[in-house]
Amino acid sequence: MSGDSAVTRVWRGWLNWLRNVPAADEVDRRNAPTLQVVLLMLALLPPPLWFYRMFFNDLPWRASETPSMIASLGLSVFAVLCVVLIRKGRVQLALRLLLGVVAVLLMHAYASQGMMSNSYEQPIQVAWLVVAGLMISRRALWLMYLWIVAAFAAGTLVDINKATTADTWHGLTLFAAVCALVFLFVAVVVDRSMAALRESLASARARSDELARAKTRLEAEIVERERLYNQLVHSRKVEAVGRLAAGVAHDFNHLLTLVLGYAARGLAADDDEQMRGALAGVESAARRASAVSRKLTNFSHRGDAMPEVFDVGAALIEMQPMLHQLFGPDVRIAYEPSASAQHVRMDRSEFELVVLNLAANANTAMPEGGRFGIAVQALAPARVALSFSDTGRGMDEAVRRCVFEPFFTTSADGQGSGLGLAVISEIVSVCGGSIEVDSTPGRGTTFRIELPLADALRDSSEAMPFATNA
Repeated sequence: MSGDSAVTRVWRGWLNWLRNVPAADEVDRRNAPTLQVVLLMLALLPPPLWFYRMFFNDLPWRASETPSMIASLGLSVFAVLCVVLIRKGRVQLALRLLLGVVAVLLMHAYASQGMMSNSYEQPIQVAWLVVAGLMISRRALWLMYLWIVAAFAAGTLVDINKATTADTWHGLTLFAAVCALVFLFVAVVVDRSMAALRESLASARARSDELARAKTRLEAEIVERERLYNQLVHSRKVEAVGRLAAGVAHDFNHLLTLVLGYAARGLAADDDEQMRGALAGVESAARRASAVSRKLTNFSHRGDAMPEVFDVGAALIEMQPMLHQLFGPDVRIAYEPSASAQHVRMDRSEFELVVLNLAANANTAMPEGGRFGIAVQALAPARVALSFSDTGRGMDEAVRRCVFEPFFTTSADGQGSGLGLAVISEIVSVCGGSIEVDSTPGRGTTFRIELPLADALRDSSEAMPFATNA
């Protein structure tokens, strides 16, 4: 078992070494392993074969074998040089140098030994056509073919000069022509195969470029969508603040009246104790006004969403003054808290925006007053349900189906943008929740929102009950 593991590690290491070529072109990187194997065979096999021929073969050494041995061993040395170039990422240079040397040796072999003496090596010579076409270019393929045909012609002339009869001359010429046609067939097949591969590669690259451009456009659209979404949320906050303006003005007038009253009392004070009491009253009224102003300013502030973990029950309690500003005195607010704290993770101001938009819609649906109910209910597993109900005029089925669509509104022109519920749906969806609406004409409307609980916090503090309008 350990032997198999060692063999596997060695084999994977060898493959990784062959593939780890710093070539810039992807095709060269894919061709490099096969090319290196061929070159290493050219470098490693001829030397031991010639060594065996010289020292262990009983046949006498022929003079013609000496130049063949020199050429073969020279090719082995050159193959090592090409491997070094490939390891440096110069794959195309190594290929061109290799084919150049092969072409010179090929021409020398045919011109010196003749066509028939090299006929047994022609299957190997076909491989150089394939290498030129597959690994370099179409031009290299046809240049290599023409060079081989020229070598055939040179070898045939050598054989003809040695021939003694006309029949032998015709046979040699016919043999060379047949070999040239066979090599032509191989060259055409390689050329057509390479053309198909190049077309497929060009199509794949065009598709890849198109996908890259589409990805860039999509990323830009996502950024633009987030920008528009933040703008839309901000505009809804401003709209909600505008609806609160009347109630805020009433509160500020009341606070200013208190300030003026305490100031008048301070001016009429006869001693320091009365003066300090009047100033304390002025300070208290000013702090209340500052708190109201700061709450509205923070709520309407424009910026990216800042999720935080908070208890929805506590948040609804803190919103009590804002809801009182929104509703008239004829609307009663009722709150049904959960038995335990329900912590969610979302942007606090966006949560307040959801509540205020639902309250504003309920206020519009109850022009003569009524009841606005809020209920918090723990759900399993790890979710919380918020229900917002009113006793207003309700909606029919056609309106209910379109209520979350952007720019859909049943209000009169200029009295509603039709974006409030669309923004609510988007906010709830972004934080992993869902929203549904149940409504009957004449019987009111209930919006039910489900939100996932924050996994980090699950303490069981009880929510405070909501006060009720008089």
